[in-house]
Amino acid sequence: MTETDNSTKGSYVTGDEFNRDMNYIPDRITRNGGAPVLGEAAGKTWPVEAGRYRLVVAWACPWANRAIIVRRLLGLEDAISMAICGPVHDKRSWTFDNGPDGKDPVLGYERLQQAYFARYPDYPRGITVPAMVDIETKSVVTNDFPWITLDFSTEWTEFHRDGAPELYPEKLRDEMDEVMKLIFTEINNGVYRCGFAGSQAGYDKAYDRLFSALDKISARLENRRYLMGETITEADVRLFTTLARFDPVYHGHFKTNRSKLTEIPVLWAYARDLFQTPGFGDTINFTDIKRHYYEVHTDLNPTRIVPKGPDLANWLTPHHREELGGNPFGDGTAPGPITRTEEQVPESGRA
Repeated sequence: MTETDNSTKGSYVTGDEFNRDMNYIPDRITRNGGAPVLGEAAGKTWPVEAGRYRLVVAWACPWANRAIIVRRLLGLEDAISMAICGPVHDKRSWTFDNGPDGKDPVLGYERLQQAYFARYPDYPRGITVPAMVDIETKSVVTNDFPWITLDFSTEWTEFHRDGAPELYPEKLRDEMDEVMKLIFTEINNGVYRCGFAGSQAGYDKAYDRLFSALDKISARLENRRYLMGETITEADVRLFTTLARFDPVYHGHFKTNRSKLTEIPVLWAYARDLFQTPGFGDTINFTDIKRHYYEVHTDLNPTRIVPKGPDLANWLTPHHREELGGNPFGDGTAPGPITRTEEQVPESGRA
């Protein structure tokens, strides 16, 4: 998207209060393509099959970042390939800027939109990441991001690496679901509710809700290393992707400025603990994150100037959360280093 490409820019502030459209393609990828183990599939079920699907993501997007982390923690890289879009897009679609000749080398597409239109020629909603795409037909399967990662944990177990952590433990699911609901509605989506508010009253209400929830989660983490106790679960993944973007983007761009993350001691230490854990910080591309928000949301930032700060070296400072005990991977092990060059965050994007 060029600086003069005004006709294709999206508008993000559309009313007094921001309401996220949660109508995603409801299909699921499940064992044998039969009835899913969890929940009820409102759409079609597709079979788990190594090599059949391509996970399309963007380092910039917090919802896609979840899928990148979970795929890596579980060791699904050989079973599910991954395409990484560039950090900016217009209202038509994310683009495969990182690929050779501006195309995804597997799908052959320039835009993710092409995969959606291959299945739904008149697809009326946003072209979102993460998305699972069927490689043979080059058509989108699902973009229902909450289920994509839960299904990675529960339906793709045959392809998990040795030592993969249990990210959605059955004995904790009822409590986890409540915690993740709070995180999504009040924090993950709460920052957007602040940033895309169209009135002072809408913003004030969103701001109070966000920081009330952050205070509640901070209190929960005072005496436990992770949200569910002694080991990492998907709840931590879902919170982390918002915390990683908080100071570089949300504090200024979305006006969530009661406190920086670095000024909330418990959450800052917790976020650094996760960042320094294999599978988390090595998936964070701060350059793409800042470019996406500041360049794409032109109704919030019409100059498209991307801030140089903040200094990110503090993400690597000691956190001392290990003093609370616990083991990030429980009885499992950490994932190894990222071996695929195209999936490695460039040096320019790292802390």
